[in-house]
Amino acid sequence: MSLDHSSAHNIANVLIEAMPYIQRYVGKTLVIKYGGNAMTDPALQAGFARDVVMMKLIGINPVVVHGGGPQIGNLLKRIGKESVFIGGMRVTDSETMDVVEMVLGGLVNKQIVNLINQHGGRAVGLTGKDGDLIRARKLKMTHTPEGADAAQEVDLGHVGEVESIDASVVAMLDESGFIPVVAPVGVGKNGHSYNINADLVAGKLAEVLQAEKLILLTNTVGLLDKQGELLTGLDAKQVDALIADGTISGGMLPKIGCAMDAIKAGVRSAHIIDGRVEHAVLLELFTDAGVGTLIKR
Repeated sequence: MSLDHSSAHNIANVLIEAMPYIQRYVGKTLVIKYGGNAMTDPALQAGFARDVVMMKLIGINPVVVHGGGPQIGNLLKRIGKESVFIGGMRVTDSETMDVVEMVLGGLVNKQIVNLINQHGGRAVGLTGKDGDLIRARKLKMTHTPEGADAAQEVDLGHVGEVESIDASVVAMLDESGFIPVVAPVGVGKNGHSYNINADLVAGKLAEVLQAEKLILLTNTVGLLDKQGELLTGLDAKQVDALIADGTISGGMLPKIGCAMDAIKAGVRSAHIIDGRVEHAVLLELFTDAGVGTLIKR
């Protein structure tokens, strides 16, 4: 069945609009933090996998970093272990760390690998332990308990931060036509495993790979002003001003901080996009309007 004139015209316009973006990004590396609704809704899962496979097919090198907090919480609940959070961070004792490694490095990572492969890609799953990819150190954090006068140092157990990244294994996979899928588990000098925030791992990996873009999928439309309107096309000075006047606050601050660190380290742009929109990654990359907040160097 042939297309009617209007449909054909619309499709042609979409392709024409995408062409300069495709030309710009061919051969470039893009690091994508995959999480939120995009990771749990079947339609969004399929859309994400197709996006990643299409990027690879046209010559872009996507690197996927994923989280898995809800899945970790669900398994802990099933084995009768309570999840404890301090300042939004999961307290991770040795038993919890075993669960984190099983869920992130095993269950979730392999589900994403399989999803991409089922849609025509060639994905390979990694944790920070593979190829000594992510060297970690224990995260030191202070927290002010309710009713206390001063902040106290708290022990979160096996919660870490990135000390260094050796991305040679990721670069090798990219060059060999594979799509790396990275679980945010690092290893310390003592051989201990550490659970690390996936946004931070994605940002640091983008820095080391000198990626063209860092893309953070979220459950919001992006960064909003005080009137609830989407902000985009921001630079570092504008972002600093938005933090200073309280427009950026709460849970958005760590994501913005991660994006800003990557840009200051040489990543050309960062995107905080709405993962609840099907094919959000392609729409942000290849259309003029996009579906989120762009922060540029």
